[in-house]
Amino acid sequence: MIANALFVAAIIMLALVFFLARALRFLVPYRYLLIHHYAAPISFFAAVLFLNLTAAAFAVGRRFFLKDTGRKLAHFDRDFNAGRTPLPVHLDRKEFD
Repeated sequence: MIANALFVAAIIMLALVFFLARALRFLVPYRYLLIHHYAAPISFFAAVLFLNLTAAAFAVGRRFFLKDTGRKLAHFDRDFNAGRTPLPVHLDRKEFD
């Protein structure tokens, strides 16, 4: 699930970078100045944004894709403890040697 959240965050960040590269074309003449003076704050902002996007994707994934997992597992546990669920038995192996 974490890998899926990281993948979603990376796709969103990539789309955002492409959008900003197209929208901020007028800043191309100033790229040396921007990189030289503002590379650290831009990188920090991008890292924090990536972490927030990852956390949001993880929360959405847990909320919508693991909705009834606890109820389903509790039902399986009750059936398993009641003995109604058949377990695979290896007939060629002796249980007590």
